[in-house]
Amino acid sequence: MPEVDRATGLGRRLLLASRPVSWINTAFPFAAAMLLTTGEVDARLVIGTLFFLVPYNLAMYGINDVFDYESDANNPRKGGVEGALLPPSTHRATLAWSVGLAAPFVLVLIALGGPASWAVLAVSLFAVVAYSAKGLRFKEVPVLDSVTSSTHFVSPAVYGLVLAGADWSPQLVAVLAAFFCWGMASHAFGAVQDVVPDREAGIGSIATALGARTTVRLAIALWAAAGSLMLLTPWPAWLAAAVALPYIALAAPFWSVTDADSAAANRGWRRFLWVNYAAGFVVTMVCILWAMGMR
Repeated sequence: MPEVDRATGLGRRLLLASRPVSWINTAFPFAAAMLLTTGEVDARLVIGTLFFLVPYNLAMYGINDVFDYESDANNPRKGGVEGALLPPSTHRATLAWSVGLAAPFVLVLIALGGPASWAVLAVSLFAVVAYSAKGLRFKEVPVLDSVTSSTHFVSPAVYGLVLAGADWSPQLVAVLAAFFCWGMASHAFGAVQDVVPDREAGIGSIATALGARTTVRLAIALWAAAGSLMLLTPWPAWLAAAVALPYIALAAPFWSVTDADSAAANRGWRRFLWVNYAAGFVVTMVCILWAMGMR
């Protein structure tokens, strides 16, 4: 029974490490890109969606939790929905499961794709590793940290489009650019709440480099840019421009936040996690309308 208890305990920790609340943020962009392009459910759509739903997130967040353990241990936000706190005894198993669970899916996706999709998938997986792994640690390079984080969420959509053989238009590029701005804004705003502990631990980030106030304002500008870019798309896609508004509203109260009071931004960040679901619903409805208009 002790072996079963240990396995159960590890399973729970791995589930928490994969951030179930965020699974949809990577699976949906891929699935939507594939379905809107091909209009059909096939093996690529099913396997890719399953991959970006769980294995991809376990790899992304599991690797992060292993290499961030020392700083996370001193961060009161960790140990729940905002991040697992994995004891050192689980680190080797976490890395093994992160690689082992993802590998079969990656091999099948490679078999189902071609050189262009392989290249996009390689960039996506490199970003997953490079963000946290020792020797790379892009998360500690100001601005590159937000760029890499945004890549985590935009690359599944790009991969789906390439895998499905989408026709690239200026409007499609505008959608992806808007998504990328959204991703950078979300990461930057999330980094504000950790300015003080990150500086005390000697960890760099876009927020420690620019300061809390400037980073909040940059995030708001990026969300505004995302909304503006969506206005360049055809009906009904431009309706999604309104999705930027609740994010701006959440960040606006922290427009003048100081570095010393930056932890207060956690209030906005917690609401942000749930606003994602409402925003996702709106985007889903827009995608449905778009698909109906394409018929």
